[in-house]
Amino acid sequence: MEFIVEDGKQVNEDCSRLVLPALSIGNVGQLAVDLLISSLRAERIGLLDDPYILPCVGNDAYRPVPQGELALPLEAYDSTSNGLTLVQQRSPVVKGMMIEFAKNMADFAVASGKKRVVVLSSLDFGRWQRIDMSSGLQTYYLSSSNPDGTDDLCEQLGWKKLPEYNLDQRCWKYLRTVAEGNSAAEDTLPAEDDFEEEDYYPSLPFSALFSCFKAKGLEVTCLLCYCSEGDNIPEAIHLAEATCRLLGISSPDSHGDSSDWVIPFSWNSVYGPPPDISMF
Repeated sequence: MEFIVEDGKQVNEDCSRLVLPALSIGNVGQLAVDLLISSLRAERIGLLDDPYILPCVGNDAYRPVPQGELALPLEAYDSTSNGLTLVQQRSPVVKGMMIEFAKNMADFAVASGKKRVVVLSSLDFGRWQRIDMSSGLQTYYLSSSNPDGTDDLCEQLGWKKLPEYNLDQRCWKYLRTVAEGNSAAEDTLPAEDDFEEEDYYPSLPFSALFSCFKAKGLEVTCLLCYCSEGDNIPEAIHLAEATCRLLGISSPDSHGDSSDWVIPFSWNSVYGPPPDISMF
């Protein structure tokens, strides 16, 4: 993975914290990162070029008036006032290469002096085993703070550790050994057709990123929420707010008003125009 700093920009060594999405159902992680970039007024400082990311190109996602800047697959933004770097991923990883991509991303984090990483992602609502909507959207987490994935701060914030995390489960064990550089473990991963229910969570992109960041000795936390396909803006706001709480950043809705978030311009066309009321 090559990091290309934009002309006239420089890497801020004080930005020791990294936030990035892990692609999953509803693109909630990407939407949350978009929202954080826009609301924290983060500045794009460079691009990441990785052989395992599919190419794509689009218009500037944040400005209503074109400035001649294109949106590319992997972009890095700095919020210097918050000591934070945000990486936005706009296209999927080449099939079968997620672990290699996660290794490259972990190498980038170490090389750029990051100490703490937050991964944002979503989980399929259809696989939620213990549904509890009594207090609204739930935040689940997975942390490197303790071997069992728990974290004291996350617990104090009222979040729940992902119960499906199990270091002794075959796929979680595979991720750990491969991330640590044990090439012999590559023969132990079950074929996709042989996956069982318990193999679903470790097969998701956030799990590979978590394992590779952890293997590099970085402090990493995954923030997760369940969702379905559709309008997932509420889930994106939920994860963005959770990120701010975890990192001690003052968020736009710290006073309970989610309308204070700066909505990215690109969201105007995310779900198309409203329905024609004459249909009803």
